Amino acid sequence: MAEEPKDTKPGFQNPVAGFGVTFKAMFKKRLTEQYPEQQKTTAPRFHGRHQLNRHPDGLEKCVGCELCAWACPADAIYVEGADNTEEERYSPGERYGRVYQINYARCILCGLCIEACPTRALTMTNEFELADSSRANLIYTKEQLLAGLDEGMVDTPHAIYPGTDEQDYYRGLVTEAAPGTERQVAHSKGEVVQEGDSTFGGTEPASEEVIGR
Repeated sequence: MAEEPKDTKPGFQNPVAGFGVTFKAMFKKRLTEQYPEQQKTTAPRFHGRHQLNRHPDGLEKCVGCELCAWACPADAIYVEGADNTEEERYSPGERYGRVYQINYARCILCGLCIEACPTRALTMTNEFELADSSRANLIYTKEQLLAGLDEGMVDTPHAIYPGTDEQDYYRGLVTEAAPGTERQVAHSKGEVVQEGDSTFGGTEPASEEVIGR
């Protein structure tokens, strides 16, 4: 029978050795993060909150293909696609993302959805303050994720740039909205055109106003 190794250290040294890491850390310089008073600078390619991007004229890059939802390992993305029409266009192609939701209670910010997107419609920002006390507030909708309007853009829906097609957008040939581009009526969102006859002058054309239900 093998002989058990004998403990050569006295019994009183065992507790002292256990506190060795504690004693070493006591004399190290402490690093205190002054958050949120002092925001920490993130890396340029930090994986933060997602953003749905636009083309230079304001049309949306998302085509509602749902590849990002299929690539998500946490099943955090929900997409519903719909068809564009000439009267209500949201993207240069045939389809657009009518419903887009990301559940940040599930999202692990891995970035696989970004790699799967064929149109670079979905990217990740440096925003990391996503904590909330409500699970419902952690489900971000398309309106919350959609990028804002820059100079030269017109909010969707609106017509495609005259004389161009979907491929011209991806080639970067469209740099801004065409002169005179106006926002169309979003019938799918419940907007209607209210027509009213004017009593001034008798022959003045009826005015049109886009309103929401």
